[in-house]
Amino acid sequence: MIKRNYYSVRTGKINPDSKIDFEVLKQLFLMSYKILDRAGYFQKYFGIDCTDGFIEGQLGDQIDAYVFINLRKHNLFPIYTYLNDYSEDDFFDVLEFLHDHSSKGLNAHYHNWNDCGNHYDEFNDFEGQKYFREMINPILREYKNGFEISENGEILILSDNGLSNLFEADIPTNDKDNISNKINASITKFRRYKSTLDDRKEAIRELADVLEYVRPEIKKHLDKKDENDIFNIANNFGIRHHNVDQKTNYDKAIWYSWIFYYYLATLHAVLRISKIKS
Repeated sequence: MIKRNYYSVRTGKINPDSKIDFEVLKQLFLMSYKILDRAGYFQKYFGIDCTDGFIEGQLGDQIDAYVFINLRKHNLFPIYTYLNDYSEDDFFDVLEFLHDHSSKGLNAHYHNWNDCGNHYDEFNDFEGQKYFREMINPILREYKNGFEISENGEILILSDNGLSNLFEADIPTNDKDNISNKINASITKFRRYKSTLDDRKEAIRELADVLEYVRPEIKKHLDKKDENDIFNIANNFGIRHHNVDQKTNYDKAIWYSWIFYYYLATLHAVLRISKIKS
């Protein structure tokens, strides 16, 4: 969406890292939503306002009721009517819902009566959701500390500056059940919008379990003290066990982030060095 830095940004008159507020976020989203809507990306599920009369999509003619069944909230749809009144939670709920119901139209035929537009006979959900993310994620990155919609359609917080490569890097193993699936589940749990401290603690615990699984490889590449230090973090800071000797008087919001990134980086390093395949 952002092509390049223009004059005021290049000359320092505008800070390129400044963030947008919620009202601006909704305005920018509405621009993208109109583009997607007019291009038929919601036609499969929401139908189309044809000049010959409304043609239902797969969700029928009472989409607002379907939205309520899924989101358990009234007054969210139609978006053009209610967007201004959305709370942040409402907004993110609707984004996830729209992502699940975005589908690229194929085999269009143009209905020229009153310049109605394209009607589609086939659709591709995968391509529609991919394009939805491409349209919306650049906007979400500019809000607060940054968000994004994942491939699974969940709103996630962005990583701390400089650490996003840990989320995006391939996990070098073919052992999905014991390693990669568990790591990916932990990452999603940690990054989920409004994840609690307990959620983040559980995500760290899951990474610690994977580290325990690959501990024989850690022993091969680290000396005893360094190996013990890795596991002492989880064992002595109230992550895996619960006893009177554990340290609990620390800022969990800060230290949970540090522990999580440290464990995730350690796993990537160990897996690359040991080349565990299965």
